[in-house]
Amino acid sequence: MGGIGRQPAPGGADPEPGEAPGNVPGPGGHDPGALPAGSRVLLLNATFEPLAVVTAKRAVVLMLAGKAECVQTALGGAAFHSANLTIPAPSVMRLSRYVRVPYRRPVPMTRAGILRRDGRRCAYCGKRADTIDHVVPRSRGGSHDWDNCVAACRPCNSRKADRLLSELGWNLAEPPAAPRRGAAGVMVLAVEPPPAWEPWLTAA
Repeated sequence: MGGIGRQPAPGGADPEPGEAPGNVPGPGGHDPGALPAGSRVLLLNATFEPLAVVTAKRAVVLMLAGKAECVQTALGGAAFHSANLTIPAPSVMRLSRYVRVPYRRPVPMTRAGILRRDGRRCAYCGKRADTIDHVVPRSRGGSHDWDNCVAACRPCNSRKADRLLSELGWNLAEPPAAPRRGAAGVMVLAVEPPPAWEPWLTAA
């Protein structure tokens, strides 16, 4: 697998918690330039395809081993410090060697994922969406998956309630579907991805 040691889970968050070894706090026990424990870094394959989301600790380990390079540093001058070394904290990094992922697990559906897939636009009116809706209501036998959930604004969600689109005379511009696995680098997250990741996510 390209010799990168323990391979991060493709498209998911690396479960290894914590900070980089040797992180030295500043005066008062707090380093204003250090990332908090568990900070996330977008990991790209050598081809710049979003591959995984890893902890900041894992990212620094890969960099020190020469197995990845920093593509985008974190905002605010955050860095990891040891007795002899200071490393700018990465926000986006790229593997030095291509890693082939022969099997892609289905993308877990999340509210954040639905909103991201639909560009935060209501599937019914096109306005900004802040929630999700089941096209076929759960009370009418609808499933809770990518193929039956869409982004929606609250007024449309409230108006639709537990009715079918045919009962309202509504139509979808396109049917909802699971995202392409290769473009789903951070869709498994329960939080919105940082703006610094956008160029690599939209290009995927």
